Amino acid sequence: MPDWLQIDETLLAWLAAASTLAFVGSLLAIPWLVVRIPPDYFARGRHRPPPWADRHPLVRLLLHVGKNALGALFVLAGVAMLVLPGQGILTIVVGILLLDFPGKRELERRILARPTILQSINWLRQRKGVAPLVVDD
Repeated sequence: MPDWLQIDETLLAWLAAASTLAFVGSLLAIPWLVVRIPPDYFARGRHRPPPWADRHPLVRLLLHVGKNALGALFVLAGVAMLVLPGQGILTIVVGILLLDFPGKRELERRILARPTILQSINWLRQRKGVAPLVVDD
């Protein structure tokens, strides 16, 4: 076997541990995040400034860059998880949701407007006693 194909066992163990941690983290974080979305967040015409909009411009820039860097990291980790253990597709979706790009809001709305996705999210919200999401088609 060529040397470049051999994987360091320590690296493989760290990747497996990180993937397992991401899997467990997503199982805990996704429901927690879903119930904290305002019910009208995806309604048309509702535009809400980011929570850091009133901060110093340098702080806003750093937070914006940090959020996008974290999103890119999630996308890359998700791609890696497609071949490693873990929830690759879910991690990629979370990464895309963190990234800023033109048309992102409409893409989010179209994904959530799918009946099975919206029903699943609203089922989670109902279990926690939170109002269902309102998504305009």
